[in-house]
Amino acid sequence: MIKAGIVGGTGYTGVELLRLLAAHPDVELTAITSRGEKGRTVADLFPNLRGRVDLRFVEPDEAVLTACDVVFFATPNGTAMQSAPALLAAGVRVIDLAADFRLRQAAEWEHWYGMKHACPELLAEAVYGLPEVNREAIRSARLVANPGCYPTAVQLGFLPLLEAGLVEPDSLIADAKSGVSGAGRKAEVGILLCEAGDSFKAYAVPGHRHLPEIRQGLAAASGAPVDLVFVPHLTPMIRGIHATLYATLRDPGAAVDLQALFEQRYANEPFVDVLPSKSHPETRSVRGANQCRLAVHRPQNGKTVVVLSVIDNLVKGAAGQAVQNMNLMFGLAENAGLNGIALLP
Repeated sequence: MIKAGIVGGTGYTGVELLRLLAAHPDVELTAITSRGEKGRTVADLFPNLRGRVDLRFVEPDEAVLTACDVVFFATPNGTAMQSAPALLAAGVRVIDLAADFRLRQAAEWEHWYGMKHACPELLAEAVYGLPEVNREAIRSARLVANPGCYPTAVQLGFLPLLEAGLVEPDSLIADAKSGVSGAGRKAEVGILLCEAGDSFKAYAVPGHRHLPEIRQGLAAASGAPVDLVFVPHLTPMIRGIHATLYATLRDPGAAVDLQALFEQRYANEPFVDVLPSKSHPETRSVRGANQCRLAVHRPQNGKTVVVLSVIDNLVKGAAGQAVQNMNLMFGLAENAGLNGIALLP
């Protein structure tokens, strides 16, 4: 059994990790940390885990964590980088669900996250945990940077087009919407029910922290820098991301079967579902599941390709993808513990 610890087990991604790992056939939950909830039973805070998780929250003590085989950081940005070096030196594998190791350049990370990076020497070693791109590197990784929720939905939608060289890399637009849980479990006026309910708004239009992460991944797929306009929106729902993606074909007159392109690219991917032609995926179709559902369109057979991409921001966009990465790192079946069906209604 894999001994797993979670640092920061009181947020939405933390409880989602607990839900998935508690049912995982090859995992023993060893430690769940929280300074604020130290001593409290997990099931007291999260009653859905009653009878499934018998642990109490503990301090994030190094001795407790180094007894684990893998430690997940479901913490704010800037936390994992403080502890990762010691854990790695002790032979513990680390999966960070925050952004500490997603960007390759320390200066760029410091620009977007507004703090000094504590261990820039690990940025080159960290493997970006998008299995559909880096599966083999993840298998041998000590340190995995779990992708962000928006970056997962956007990259999976654009990848087939850029890898095939079919679209102009300077023509990319990502119009993305997220449920309120993407903002985290915190008391903040803008995400209160009476503020976010029955409303819809864009935010961070001048520049969102996920922008450099998305550009980095898309540039790698394209083999050249990309120009991306990324506009996130807050929607009055709890879970889900819907990304509507636009790209301009290099040669609109060429005969291209976009449906076949997407189906072939993701034919062997257990957690990417390319829907039939003319489909419109819904966020509810992936709620609670580690799944990305895609549909590709070419309106009026014109020069613009439109890709629709939906994920659950807490599962394929966070905790589920982290478990998928853990499975790869420890030589397990990639879908172990992740075969749950989406919840309807």
